[in-house]
Amino acid sequence: MNNSDQNYVKWFRNAAPYINAHRGKTVVLMFGGEAVSHPNFANIIHDISLLRSLGVKLVVVHGARPQIENSIKQRGIERNIENNVRVTDAETLVAVKDATGSLRLHIEALLSTGLVNSPMHGSQIRVSTGNFVIAKPMGVREGIDYKYTGSVRRIDSDGINMQLDYGSIVLLSPIGYSPTGEVFNLALEDVATQTAIALKADKLIALTDDEGLIDQSGKLIRSCSVRTVKTLLDDKDCHVRQLLLRSIIQCGENGVERCHCVSYQSDTALLQELFTRDGAGTLIAKDHKEELSTATIDDVAGILELIQPLEEEGVLVKRSRELLEVEIDRFTVLKKEDVIIACIALYPYTEANTGEIACVVIHPDYRKGNRGERLMAAVEENAKKQGFDSVFVLTTVSGHWFLEQGFTEQPIEKLPEGKKQMYNFQRKSKIYSKNIA
Repeated sequence: MNNSDQNYVKWFRNAAPYINAHRGKTVVLMFGGEAVSHPNFANIIHDISLLRSLGVKLVVVHGARPQIENSIKQRGIERNIENNVRVTDAETLVAVKDATGSLRLHIEALLSTGLVNSPMHGSQIRVSTGNFVIAKPMGVREGIDYKYTGSVRRIDSDGINMQLDYGSIVLLSPIGYSPTGEVFNLALEDVATQTAIALKADKLIALTDDEGLIDQSGKLIRSCSVRTVKTLLDDKDCHVRQLLLRSIIQCGENGVERCHCVSYQSDTALLQELFTRDGAGTLIAKDHKEELSTATIDDVAGILELIQPLEEEGVLVKRSRELLEVEIDRFTVLKKEDVIIACIALYPYTEANTGEIACVVIHPDYRKGNRGERLMAAVEENAKKQGFDSVFVLTTVSGHWFLEQGFTEQPIEKLPEGKKQMYNFQRKSKIYSKNIA
């Protein structure tokens, strides 16, 4: 075996974990009309075919800005741009439909290529298009009627998922349809973003003319968080770049785990980005995962800030900073980028072989999801390690939630003796317990 063969085998082995990781994942791939016009687009098409053959569920969203500009020019229509947004009147809409429809058919034809001497030989790619994007008009803004320029109202995620399950590549154009039968001109970024969010996509991949995201000094950013992308937004940026950055931010803040920016001008960038350790463009990860940890003295201020609104409402018994500092090791906190977004405490009653769960608080912005369940699982595990066979909680407002977590309501007599003597009859808290042994 010569060196080139050995290098190929080594690369293939190294790529195997990434191939397995992407199989069955839903990926939204977006590119503008500039990418379609580029000589390298044929290679992009081959890579799209390869991704589908490796089991990736692909939704391809294309733009058509340069093609629309050309169609408008050929028709002698006056170009009307307001606030960086095209005003689409009836005459312009004809040009938009012509340019977008022609481009979609061109992409569809390329994806259907299966010649013996082509990389797509034997791929038998099925392409699905349809009225998956429901749109609404932008309307009148600051006195300007944008007419047939619209925005995404809803994505038919069920219809798209059905086609993905059939093994089809779903191809979406920057066109939307209203329930009244009208057609609207949409932004590529709007369609791609709303599709990724609606499908709960694992990745959004943007093909751009740059290598990836470029920082203020002109250097390629290899990887960053969504929070970093926010710092790149600049009013001086071109409108298309602003749309791209906002698309990445919106996806990252709405559940899309990873976004990638790679160049459509490179023959290898897309596959290199997905199947090699170092990648080729920019990887943007959803902001750092939330971490559970035992609280320390440095967390006192954050916990006080979190619980203060509920103390003022009377939902929680007020705790002083001094008391919290003494009891800080009783607390478990959930942090997002070093900011405390939830907490829970466990107070031991060793003589009764039980522990009291207290101060269960989640920041209002983070109450969706399973954070409460994660806190409960952590505190129950802590109680087991201390040898307790049960936990209990006193609450005035959250009884139903604790019932859903497997707790049962108990009379005051079931409280440990030490807690029974401290029971506040004015608050009339209900008592719930759960066996964990």
